[in-house]
Amino acid sequence: MKKIALILGVMICAVYSGCSKSETAGGTADKKTMEFVICNGTEIKSIDPSQIEGVPEHRVYKALFEGLVGHDPKTNKAVPGVAESWSVSSDGTALTFKIRQGVAWSDGTPITAQTVVDSWLYHLNPKTGSKYAYMPGMVVKGADNYNTKGGNPSDVAIRAVDQHTFEVTLVGNVPYAIDMMAHYAFSPLPIHIIEKYGADWIKPGNIVSNGPFVLQEWKPNDRLVVVPNDKYWNKANVFLTKITFLPIEDSNTSYQAFKNGEIDWSAYPPLTLIDELKLRKDFQVSTQLGSYFYYVNTQHPILKDPRVRKALSMSIDRQELIDRVVKGGQIPAFALAPPIGEYKPATGTGYDIAAAKQFLADAGYPDGQGFPTITIMYNTLDTHKIIAEYLQQVWKNNLGVSISLQNLEWATFLEERKSSRMELGRAGWVADYPDAQNFLDLLVSEGGNNDGHYSDPEYDGLIRQAAAMPGGPQRDAVLRQAEEIAVTRDQAIIPIYYYVSQNLIDLDKWDGWYANPQDVHPWVGIKRK
Repeated sequence: MKKIALILGVMICAVYSGCSKSETAGGTADKKTMEFVICNGTEIKSIDPSQIEGVPEHRVYKALFEGLVGHDPKTNKAVPGVAESWSVSSDGTALTFKIRQGVAWSDGTPITAQTVVDSWLYHLNPKTGSKYAYMPGMVVKGADNYNTKGGNPSDVAIRAVDQHTFEVTLVGNVPYAIDMMAHYAFSPLPIHIIEKYGADWIKPGNIVSNGPFVLQEWKPNDRLVVVPNDKYWNKANVFLTKITFLPIEDSNTSYQAFKNGEIDWSAYPPLTLIDELKLRKDFQVSTQLGSYFYYVNTQHPILKDPRVRKALSMSIDRQELIDRVVKGGQIPAFALAPPIGEYKPATGTGYDIAAAKQFLADAGYPDGQGFPTITIMYNTLDTHKIIAEYLQQVWKNNLGVSISLQNLEWATFLEERKSSRMELGRAGWVADYPDAQNFLDLLVSEGGNNDGHYSDPEYDGLIRQAAAMPGGPQRDAVLRQAEEIAVTRDQAIIPIYYYVSQNLIDLDKWDGWYANPQDVHPWVGIKRK
């Protein structure tokens, strides 16, 4: 990654794509060659769907794999994928999916209902260590018992009725279950390849996939290249002939390359140039179901005191941060879940410097006296650095608290944030499916993404109660009650703002890419105009 940050943007095409500027997606005269280059922000941690956990990985996943359902490019609602159709039982607790005839892995091996059963059990197997196994655990009957409580695979209420019929029984009438199943936690996996190669199954030459593209090349810290999958069921609507993912962490470098026509989509525009970006027609900004927040290690000797956590949160003027620092039209957040449908987030603790000082004094640190230096951990990106520096200054000025900053590359950051060494960790969450529970699951005890190690039995019980309830005001009230406990009462996390999506892509040149609530963009259908 250090190598990439040092390379001038004008060299990116030659160094990473191995082509002249006229051969890139933006300049090719031959319409049969439709290459696309994206700045993906960082080197991805993995391409194994059971191990990935970030947005950069998700973009690659959408090229290589496909679940029972996929995402509509405009709404992000579920659309047919490996399953051509589905039905819901009269009581809403059972789903039946019809697997497409002839759907196969890129090596020609058929994908059947049994493939889906075996894949979901692989995700749930505790030995797999799947980062998102808690997601099926929350909605599939018996899944959590197998994943976390020592149960047997037979506890999981999924079955192959026949070769093309897959049936799953839910924990209740779960209104968001089908949309949820577009997530990679439910991805079919090439079990025959995993059994053959073990952890090496994702290496070039070994990997097979079932998405619109297959892996051609992966040089870590350099580039990842995919090309069309001729076994893909919907290949008639795959127009790109190559996608190159560049792990460029320096957003100024990627912006220069974008302006030079050497990359087609930068998902990480430079915050420092936000005023210039706002004047560009190819700067795409839209509302997004996402939250920017800080995990707090609730088991830390100092930070385990909720009064300390409240002092830190209540001393932040979020509107000032948005107006003077990030400048992107974000919305100040005092809760974890954004407003979704009829759901209204928790009230949170608000902005009150006097109350923040009093909480800190009550915790034994008047005006910050005796408070040890704590560390903000963030991954490499100028936005995260600037926000961390802002908070560092705010907490020094308002509370007398000293903060140090730690910048880590992506894979290391993810591992360190999960560890007991993390004190304050930068975090962001964009909805995997449009429901408040997707955010609130982050704070369930022992959850795969509960990096602040928060644990409260009452909260857990409410979240699990909501998971089995049909959608509507009563379920929203239960979720709201849980969020009031975790955020307003306990300040388990420090909310900062609700996202807007910010992307650089010329929509006068590209068709099939749409701004949408989750900022998830399927590769099928994208083509040059």
